[in-house]
Amino acid sequence: MAAAAEGEVRRDMWGQEYRTSSAECAAALDAYYAAFLSFGRGRVAAALRAAAADPTCALAAAHAAHAAAPRDPAGAAAFLGAAADNLGNATEYERAVFGTLSAMVGEERNEEVALERHLELLKKFPRDILSLKRAQLICFYLGKPELSLKFVEQVLPENQDQNYIYGMLAFPLLELGKMDEAERAARKGLAINKNDVWAQHNLCHVFQQECRFREATEFMESCSPSWVACTSFLLTHNWWHVAVCYLEAESPLQKVLDVYDQNIMKELEKSDCEAAEVYLNALGLLLRLYVRGHVHPAKERLTTFLDALKEESIWHMEWLLDLLILWALSSMDELKSAHNMLESLKSRVSSMDKDRQQVMQKAIQLAEAVYEFGNGEHKKVFDILGPNFDALGYKMIGASDEQVDVFNEVWYTVLISAGETSNAIDVLGKQIRKREGAPFLWRLLAKAYSLDGRGSDALVASEKANALQAAYSF
Repeated sequence: MAAAAEGEVRRDMWGQEYRTSSAECAAALDAYYAAFLSFGRGRVAAALRAAAADPTCALAAAHAAHAAAPRDPAGAAAFLGAAADNLGNATEYERAVFGTLSAMVGEERNEEVALERHLELLKKFPRDILSLKRAQLICFYLGKPELSLKFVEQVLPENQDQNYIYGMLAFPLLELGKMDEAERAARKGLAINKNDVWAQHNLCHVFQQECRFREATEFMESCSPSWVACTSFLLTHNWWHVAVCYLEAESPLQKVLDVYDQNIMKELEKSDCEAAEVYLNALGLLLRLYVRGHVHPAKERLTTFLDALKEESIWHMEWLLDLLILWALSSMDELKSAHNMLESLKSRVSSMDKDRQQVMQKAIQLAEAVYEFGNGEHKKVFDILGPNFDALGYKMIGASDEQVDVFNEVWYTVLISAGETSNAIDVLGKQIRKREGAPFLWRLLAKAYSLDGRGSDALVASEKANALQAAYSF
């Protein structure tokens, strides 16, 4: 405790005060901030270095608790305890950070409380864009893009010239469908730092949503050298975007498979790879292939890591990953493991507070539908989801519009195969008005028209799909 009392007051890169007598701790904290904001793969190690360099620094211990929590809950609790022990000598800023993080990783973990504390922290310390990033991540996993936008708009006047801020502005804008504003924000972020991988990612979202597939793939491939130091998640996720754009443009299938094989799954060969993060993006792509009828290449690739998906140690890291694993296990006839996963998800929700349980019932509904879809039981999928399903209403699983869109694609195919052609025609017509440049939607519409006995309309839709494919040829 004496060492903490003598701790030198320092300022971080945004001017916020904290105490440490260790230059090594200060340098490690700076490295942690930089890695966190750039999705760098060294961020956990940097936080742990900071805490080790000065065990009496409350700020370093709090950040180490947050960094360690996903893989080492006991270690996170120990770091949080160390931070609490040193709060007596901490600055106001350190105490505020501790308050936010204790609501995220402590025994009293509560996302709503964490959001309230982040809101208060950012009123007092608006330059703290690390805390802004944390708040936005909570919003993302709770499906709250409006609140995410509120957070960044609250601090934007104090951060007009800041690196990373405009990428953080772009994401909630695009999630709210404000594509023009999102594109302007992302481009402004890239004007400040062309290697801002989050701004790159968000500009790709805009291109993809607007069916500017060639622009998306050319832009992202030109940016790809800047992803080398990214986490397994963002590196493979950015390549997932590239692959999905090739797929949506109906480029030759081999282009999509090459991205999968050479840029997504190759990440597993790295010694510091986070395998679950790779599986998330790999499975998201394979499900899209499967829905489009490319069942053999999808199942062939699932076989290579199916045993890993049965390992319960990677379950419940993220809801989206769980749903994709559930589909994979079910579609590959691993029904015992799939059933265990589904029951485990239900048990997980039953342990939540009542308000959260009510919200997450939709996630369980989607899980049941995904399980049956993998089984080929399309009529059961329809019965579970009902006639008015829209995956955008399921953002509580912690997924972007593009990530949940695959469940809408599942839904469209289920409507057609279940004989709900009139409903399919109506739903697809509405979606095409949003994304007229997506060939797959036109092909599904053509199929629905054909099954509904509307041959001339089917021909028009099919010709539209072919014309789009030809226009995108690259």
